[in-house]
Amino acid sequence: MPASDLETRFAAALHHGAAALKPGDPLSPPIVPTSVYYLPGDPAGPHQYGRWSNPTWDALEEALATLEDAETVLLPSGMATVAAIFYTQLKSGDRVLLPADGYYVTRALAEKFLAGFGVIVDTVATARLENTDLTGYRLVWIETPSNPGLDLADIEHVSARARAAGARVVVDNTTMSPLGQRPLELGADVVVSSDTKSVGGHSDVLSGHVSSRDAALMAQVRDWRKSAGAIPGSFEAWLVHRGLETLDVRFERMCASALLLAQRLAEHRSVKAVRYPGLPDHPAHALAQRQMCRFGSLIALTLADGAAAEAFIGGCRFVRAATSFGGVHTSAERRARWGDQVAPGFIRLSVGCEPCEVLWQDLRASLDRL
Repeated sequence: MPASDLETRFAAALHHGAAALKPGDPLSPPIVPTSVYYLPGDPAGPHQYGRWSNPTWDALEEALATLEDAETVLLPSGMATVAAIFYTQLKSGDRVLLPADGYYVTRALAEKFLAGFGVIVDTVATARLENTDLTGYRLVWIETPSNPGLDLADIEHVSARARAAGARVVVDNTTMSPLGQRPLELGADVVVSSDTKSVGGHSDVLSGHVSSRDAALMAQVRDWRKSAGAIPGSFEAWLVHRGLETLDVRFERMCASALLLAQRLAEHRSVKAVRYPGLPDHPAHALAQRQMCRFGSLIALTLADGAAAEAFIGGCRFVRAATSFGGVHTSAERRARWGDQVAPGFIRLSVGCEPCEVLWQDLRASLDRL
């Protein structure tokens, strides 16, 4: 079977710097911890000041740009990518449409700060976005699958409608990564991603990136990073670069395990409901098959109540009680504790890289004790 375009692109990302290597050069990008560069005479050269650029950032941006097939700017967290788009693309009087059921900090940033600058902030549930009138919006924000409810929006359809209405579409692709979903190929204008999650993959670094084929927009994002000082560290960039190199094997295992576990969890007597895009009973399963390269590593399951959810998480040997997701260790949390509009017994389960049968035995044993 011939390699897919995405497989070829990932291989190219792994070898993005090979053409420039000279005998004796390190294969891994060096960590360059510097704030200044040698600049005799008039400023010249690829790097001039540490807040503006760094060779370790360059290496990661080039790899991610190869994978995204678009210019990429590295930022120090996922929320920094959100801020970079908000503050470069919106001004007083503009309207932005955000997912009502997406990551709550994105809404909080908009409501606490953008509204004070005169930006009009509206929200709509992800599942209703496809039929929402987009007239008058400057930005339409999509998060699909939504976090934590795992509802889906049709990126291609919404992007076409937004373009006709004069709006730009931004897709938060954190839950899927560039290997699970390709928003720019479906018509989106911008992708933002928290690389703290599966791209970095080891729960040891905060990072994020913005990708777009709009050169003017990316110039604004790059200038905002330089001026606002929202810059990554060189060591952090190196950690994400190292994580990116194993993304394919990690994400493939995580997604395969998640599908099998979702099927089994749905059959357990203690589980009231399971939401996973790869299950046929997901309301947007047909869209998931068409739009997503994989079904993801997140499972939403609902138990009887908050006490049952906490008992289940606490009773698992191989599940870490932690927020965030996308790491090599399976983790879970009761999302109602953060104020998400979900049932008290709702759990976001992030499937890691543990052997699947061992993990299932652990989950089942904890559920059996409820």
